Amino acid sequence: MSYDVIIIGAGMAGASLAAEISGKVRVLLLEAEAQPGYHATGRSAAFWDETYGGPGVQPLTSASGEFLAHPPTDFSETGFLRPRGALIVGRSSDALRIDSMLADFADTDVVLERQDASAIAARLSGLREGWSEALWQPACADIDVAGLHGAYLSAARRGGVVVATNACVSDIARISTGWRVRWSGGEAQGETIVNAAGAWANNVARMAGVRTPGITPYRRTIAQLRTFPAVTEDLPLVIDVGGSFYFKPEAGGKLWLSPHDETPCPASDVAPEEIDVAIAIERLQSLVDWRVEAVERRWAGLRSFAPDRLPIYGHDLDASGFFWCAGQGGFGIQTAPAAARLSAALLLAESPHLSLSRIDPAAYSPARFVIQ
Repeated sequence: MSYDVIIIGAGMAGASLAAEISGKVRVLLLEAEAQPGYHATGRSAAFWDETYGGPGVQPLTSASGEFLAHPPTDFSETGFLRPRGALIVGRSSDALRIDSMLADFADTDVVLERQDASAIAARLSGLREGWSEALWQPACADIDVAGLHGAYLSAARRGGVVVATNACVSDIARISTGWRVRWSGGEAQGETIVNAAGAWANNVARMAGVRTPGITPYRRTIAQLRTFPAVTEDLPLVIDVGGSFYFKPEAGGKLWLSPHDETPCPASDVAPEEIDVAIAIERLQSLVDWRVEAVERRWAGLRSFAPDRLPIYGHDLDASGFFWCAGQGGFGIQTAPAAARLSAALLLAESPHLSLSRIDPAAYSPARFVIQ
């Protein structure tokens, strides 16, 4: 079979881009697993936080907010965000970090409100002494990741995209009309390949003979805890300004906790390490006096970063017909609508969507890795 575009990877990045370009070009969406979204997408901590990822990621996150809150009715009858709020906390020694964060977002529309110790304690019961610095971000929200991913896949299929699962790509070859891609059980030809393979992006590039900027997968751990007192639904997302933990409530009075670990590892179906869970609990208990009664489950996923920790969207400068949609780090869910629209405009050489007016595509271009 022949297609205009073959997208490798049907997680959030690949599915959202496929939906954006569906109906305009012939698209094949390949997924190595039996179920799209099995790896990073399916293991997300599921929040939308405009500061998460720093000033370089924020334009994509902010530009995605309206779509996530109020999607077109033909895409979804309900929105994907639920108000949560985020409390970014620090010790008294972290005052300069708090100041720096305020300065980083001073020229944006991101709302950050400085909090004193009494305001922190009002939002976070059991607060231990020494935690006297914080920022409140009222716009932070939970994301319905499964709902969003499913809506993108449905929109893609409605637009004529062919989705193939259990299609682990084994060979990519240059041919006169573009590329030939082979996988377990099939092959296809396409004018353009989109590398949306997440932690496997380097592997896909190497198969195609394309130089990679060096995307590194990192393991990230999350544990679901039962605590005393039990967490309440109104608990905000809590993030350490120093980047050593975050946690948020889940249904049934459960707590999702991460030590914000980043352990380089090969692309694989990663599993959590007990030491990382123990570190996460120790950091939680340095902040609050809650008792951890049980670790009910634990899991890990891969976050993939380019060297400058910004995503890569755009045509490869050296390999004609090879397009990058990779390196989303831990921000691929919250930036998906804007990233998909930006990538679609770049891929099809169209005018960008109005929502992207504040985004500079050059910040995410593969061209930034060219060695002069």
